Amino acid sequence: MLDVAVIEDPAVAEVSLDPVRARLLAELAQPSSATMLAAKVGLPRQKVNYHLRTLEQHGLVELAEERRKGNMTERVMRATAASYVISPTALAAVQPDPERAPDRLSARWLLAVAARLVRDVGNLITGATKADKRVATFALDGEVRFATAADRAAFAEELATAVTTLVAKYHDETAAGGRAHRVVVAVHPSIPKE
Repeated sequence: MLDVAVIEDPAVAEVSLDPVRARLLAELAQPSSATMLAAKVGLPRQKVNYHLRTLEQHGLVELAEERRKGNMTERVMRATAASYVISPTALAAVQPDPERAPDRLSARWLLAVAARLVRDVGNLITGATKADKRVATFALDGEVRFATAADRAAFAEELATAVTTLVAKYHDETAAGGRAHRVVVAVHPSIPKE
């Protein structure tokens, strides 16, 4: 089972967003049969089987094992990943594009950059999984509390200067065999934890 799977196909995204199927996916972090799932989610076994077949056809669940029970074979299924991310690629022509309106101070532009990040890293993960390799990435996540809006603006300016200096120091356009890496730095208000 993968830790995170990236959904790029619109049909798979649609299947995963169905509330019943999403619940079944969550339950299938641990392998389970349709009979066991039916008891957990309060649905008839036949309805659970229908949803499991749909999830299996779209690669979201897989057969973990088959068990003989009397004259029947019980199929035990499991989710193909512990969690899923729907890539903006699934939205095709309407996916956000940061090139449309580059405005460093716009929340919508930040969202478009984040969508590109999800799309690009999703593509990298998909390719690396197929090649049985890892993707070299780095992420930094933190929180800062500003006393004033002026402090926030000064922080953003210092951060931009520091990142620009680092990029200028290490960027080598002529490096033979070098590989370009995208740098994304974002600052946004934190959502209070419940």
